[in-house]
Amino acid sequence: MLWLIGCVLLCKLQLGASLSGVIANETALDLENEVFGLQDGVSSRQARYFPFYTIGRIANIPCTASNGLAGTCLIRGECAESGGLFGGNCSTFTNQATCCIFSKTCGGSTNLNSTYFTNRGYPGGFNDGGSCSFTISPCSSAVCQLRIDFRTLTLAQPNGDGECLTDVMTVTGGSSEVPPICGENSGQHVYVNFDELNPITIKIATSGGTSFSRLWNLQLQQINCDSRLRAPDGCLQYHLGTTGIISSFNYGTAANAAVSTTGLIGTRQLTNHRYGICIRSGPDKCTITYSVPSNGGRYAFTVSGDASVLDPLLIGDPLLLMNGEMCTEMDYVIIPAPSITLPNIVGFIPPFDVNFPQDRFCGLGWWPVTSTVKPFVFYVVWNENDQPDAANRGFRLEYTQNDCSVAG
Repeated sequence: MLWLIGCVLLCKLQLGASLSGVIANETALDLENEVFGLQDGVSSRQARYFPFYTIGRIANIPCTASNGLAGTCLIRGECAESGGLFGGNCSTFTNQATCCIFSKTCGGSTNLNSTYFTNRGYPGGFNDGGSCSFTISPCSSAVCQLRIDFRTLTLAQPNGDGECLTDVMTVTGGSSEVPPICGENSGQHVYVNFDELNPITIKIATSGGTSFSRLWNLQLQQINCDSRLRAPDGCLQYHLGTTGIISSFNYGTAANAAVSTTGLIGTRQLTNHRYGICIRSGPDKCTITYSVPSNGGRYAFTVSGDASVLDPLLIGDPLLLMNGEMCTEMDYVIIPAPSITLPNIVGFIPPFDVNFPQDRFCGLGWWPVTSTVKPFVFYVVWNENDQPDAANRGFRLEYTQNDCSVAG
């Protein structure tokens, strides 16, 4: 009898007073207090370290560690065995549950809902050549997408023609395409659709012949098929705010130091990029406007043409924005059903909207453009020949969703 009473007391101490506790922290990527899913990221494991907890098995859901990083809620023993780092308690059900952070490097793999993939020696730089791969398998059949956040991604610049010949990051194995990426892309992200239960592989290849300090820290988040954070089909990027910044890969204010094959200042644009940037429409928002940010500078939209021959004071002038057939043989962007608002330029005519007959835009300057078509999508079309696009940076634009007009 004394033995039985002792067991009961021990169970109460270890299980804690609250048997109805909930997960205290949610994923670092929740953005609207929404977890990516309730799948068990380590479903093949059993709660063998603490047998009393089999009464109330914790769900291995995404969580936010005490240092702000994303992790997976695991029993501490499971976290340690798997090579994870303890990131603070993640459950009110038991103090043995920890937000387990997984950071892995070349040759690694994961089937957890949250992992970080870094270069060897991170946070130090990587100066050698070679190939570094990482494989991600879906944690369950409920997962449809992988979101890759480039917390840090600094690779060598493309050559002067926009080709990733020195360093390159590729993503394969998914059912959606990710173009080759190089240069400076910290803060960017991409979505990749899983091809059923097949793994996705991220590969970063670097050239040992170029002395350059590469850095990468990629946050890998698996997204459930029924999640509101799932990107619509055809979207390489998916922005969730009613305002924000979109930019082309490798956008930067400084010119590419490489020279093109025609002897001109090189471009920062990457060749053969064709993708959609999608923006989730907010409540009571009917249109979206793309404009140059207040800190955008003159090169905020320089996507086609030779910027090196122009007076720098002319770069970015709205009159250098081109539309329609003029963009056919160039790099361009597409904004469905576009219109602009002309200012009061003659002193007595009030501002008025002008609809564009065609949705393609290119050139070396930008005027705020508004679209009324939902879902909100900004398409990027870079061709295979960027030799004429000397000294171009790409684009960095601010989007703002506008309230629906109230009929009066």
